Amino acid sequence: MTRMMFRSTLRPLLVAALPLALAGCISFGAKPPPYLLSLTPDAQLDAGATASGPAVGAITVLTPEIPQKLSTPRVPVRANATEIAYVEGAQWVDTPHRLFRRLLSETIAAKTGRLVLDEGQGVADPGTRLAGDLVDFDVDATAMQAVVTYDATLVIGDNVSKRRFQSRVPIAAVEPQGVGIALNTAANAVAGEVAAWIGGR
Repeated sequence: MTRMMFRSTLRPLLVAALPLALAGCISFGAKPPPYLLSLTPDAQLDAGATASGPAVGAITVLTPEIPQKLSTPRVPVRANATEIAYVEGAQWVDTPHRLFRRLLSETIAAKTGRLVLDEGQGVADPGTRLAGDLVDFDVDATAMQAVVTYDATLVIGDNVSKRRFQSRVPIAAVEPQGVGIALNTAANAVAGEVAAWIGGR
């Protein structure tokens, strides 16, 4: 075999082997966790439902503030008063405070019939404003409960009202599916209480 023939034969072999070599050392993104969790509102608007009215009568739902333990899509577990771990193999599709705001908005709209706006929709008069702190959205391993705690602040004109809402749902084990269902149940319970509080004002 001449040198020219050897080169022409070797080149396609090298090109074919290149993807195999790269496959062992290059990753195209992190491996997704076994369970991706989300929230589903119990009360939802019907398809095609509309709401309109003056901005002053609308409710603007702001994204809650959160502590550092919730600034991640992972699910915190309070092992004791000072230690926090995370549910292995589970992750939210978004951070908890954004998921909770969407669930809260949907629940309030469905249960009160009022026009609900998000903070990014920017109207001159945001009407009634609902802000707050999502204090807990995690698992209390000592009590074996999923816990959602929301400190709500309702601003109507110059009047400000605050109230704490909390729901605790028992879990059988600290595992992704059961924890996800329990937190969804607790979040809906809190959202329903918030909607009832707003609806009565």
